[in-house]
Amino acid sequence: VEVISSSSSNPIVLFLDDLQWADPASITVIHHLLVTSRFSRFLFIGSCRDEEMGQNHPIWNMIASVQSLGAHATTIKLQVFDKETVNRAISDMLSLSPRLTWPLSDIVYHKTKGNPMFFSRLMVSLSKEGLLNFSLSRRRWVWDEEKIQSRKIPDDVAIFLTNAIGQLSSEVQAALCTLSCFGASA
Repeated sequence: VEVISSSSSNPIVLFLDDLQWADPASITVIHHLLVTSRFSRFLFIGSCRDEEMGQNHPIWNMIASVQSLGAHATTIKLQVFDKETVNRAISDMLSLSPRLTWPLSDIVYHKTKGNPMFFSRLMVSLSKEGLLNFSLSRRRWVWDEEKIQSRKIPDDVAIFLTNAIGQLSSEVQAALCTLSCFGASA
């Protein structure tokens, strides 16, 4: 709070992710920061997965309390991609007409359930595995629908990412483990 209050000339943005896992003490600190700060150039951004939080989660109470004290709060709900959005994204990624990418988009949509992070990681994975590649003879991206369709992927993004990390060399895994201790400052 002192740092924010004493820094009147520079804007400050504080972003905290995964607030659905915040403990009551952390939520109290955030609340205190928001209601005691008279700093007009302070922006707090918090993100959470509301599907993992009940209606009585302390975050909702904190937001209501801050708003009742006159602070402005905006809630932006991010949705999963629908089939059309997945197709447009794949069409843009591969520089192909949307009508050509529908078969691939349909498979990818069903495998990812429209989860944006899962979608992007799956597309990278398909390329790395050679199931999606650029054909020089056809001068466009091509894919093997049968192999992509039959490819087993976990329902959970975390398991999918854990499996991807497990395929890295032991040296890279060790480096990632060490770097994870430093967080974003690494």
